[in-house]
Amino acid sequence: METLLAGAELLMRWDVAVALLIGSVGGVIIGAIPGVGPAVAIAILLPATFSFEPIVGLTMLLGIYGSSMYGGALPAVLINTPGTAVNALTTYDGYPMTKRGEARRALSLAYSASFCGGIFGILCLIFLSPVLALVAPMFGSREIFLAALLGVILVILAHRGQIFAAGMLAMFGIFLQTVGLDAVTYTRRFTFEMTWLASGVNLIVVVLGLFALSQAFLLLVEPDTSPRAQPLKGSLTSGFREVAQHKRVTAASSGIGVLMGMIPGVGEFTAQFLSYTYAQKTSKTPEAFGKGAPEGLIASEASNNAVPAAAMIPLLALGIPGEALTAMMLSVFYVHNVIPGPALFQNQLDFVYALYIALLLLNVIVIAFLMVSTNLLTRIIRIPTRFLGVMILILSFVGVYSLRNSLTDCMVAAGFGVFGLILKRLNLPIVPIILGMVLGGIMEVKLRSAMARVNTPFDMIDRPIAFMLFLAILLVIGLHIRTVIREHRAREAESDHDIHNTHMGQ
Repeated sequence: METLLAGAELLMRWDVAVALLIGSVGGVIIGAIPGVGPAVAIAILLPATFSFEPIVGLTMLLGIYGSSMYGGALPAVLINTPGTAVNALTTYDGYPMTKRGEARRALSLAYSASFCGGIFGILCLIFLSPVLALVAPMFGSREIFLAALLGVILVILAHRGQIFAAGMLAMFGIFLQTVGLDAVTYTRRFTFEMTWLASGVNLIVVVLGLFALSQAFLLLVEPDTSPRAQPLKGSLTSGFREVAQHKRVTAASSGIGVLMGMIPGVGEFTAQFLSYTYAQKTSKTPEAFGKGAPEGLIASEASNNAVPAAAMIPLLALGIPGEALTAMMLSVFYVHNVIPGPALFQNQLDFVYALYIALLLLNVIVIAFLMVSTNLLTRIIRIPTRFLGVMILILSFVGVYSLRNSLTDCMVAAGFGVFGLILKRLNLPIVPIILGMVLGGIMEVKLRSAMARVNTPFDMIDRPIAFMLFLAILLVIGLHIRTVIREHRAREAESDHDIHNTHMGQ
């Protein structure tokens, strides 16, 4: 308790309070702008934070990191364009609800689920951080590889009726991450002597192309309309009551978010797909998912907002950044000679708790800000669609160019934008490509690392966690095969019944 109070005292300074407020509110606005996202914002602010004290700089970056997903849900629900890449699944059920005239309900659900997931994750970390710090080192190369493989399998199986297409697109995403320099031997792969491919295909460029630019192109080629927002009458707190009615999905999704956040390199994508698949498999109405199911929206938002706090565990306890945003934060530590690792928990536990309390406060600030400002923010969908398409186009190209000041990145993003438009017109999923890129690199590096200590296939699963993940993979595949067989038998029985009725009628 004394350590917790000492951590709270670190935050009771005007400069920390201002940094937290700027990060929280700014993160919502940045997340709500398609084509910008937290990665670009953090990259721009990073040099400025080097001149601040560690608690000030990290509080601002955490504010952007933790709040951007709230803001990212806004365009995902209203215009079918995720503000951040990890809000991709929010479009699956959020946008259909908007088309049904339930924009207020969808946003209220998204905010409430995000808040519940975020608070759940932070509370778990405050009380269990010493235990989680001990569990994190148990995930070696083979465990992370198997966890990433499980994520790929689940996202493919989640696209019922399009499993082959989803599998091919996931494999395409895995191939994309292999382009450029080999992470181990530093030799060029699939560059075809083109120097601009030596640095590989940037994930953010692909995300902006497939999601933001493709949506911009879609708005530009379709007839111009000026959609009217449904008046947001009533309190946005109604979402909390509906979330409470789905306690099982909320709790399970938040728990999955915490567990996936603890595993370096897995993060929001896998957490989302695991929780979404769980919600769909256990729902009484699985056919409603993708068509405006509240459970799907809750699962997506609760899980991805539980990840940021948990993702700080491998960073703080082991000094291992799980993804790009925590890697940026790691540089702030090193500039101020604060070295993350087990010693940080032993010698500066108050600093660690201060960061967790900051995450707790930012969720409160964000939810209060959204309750006041959402009516103003939702006016974005009153803009004529072609004008909105042009704005998304401009913001997307600005975001792409600001990454590396490269026109080549803009052309690559435009190419993926056209590809995304084709996929949308063919009603094929886009998300498997992104998941393939995110997890493909992790799978390759971790598999290569694990193979140095693996002599037989059984050596891959000779440790408890690896064996449990392997059993989970077999269980998921087995359950899916059983479901396919049952559906096939049901169709055959229905066909035989129709034939029998036809003969009886004759």
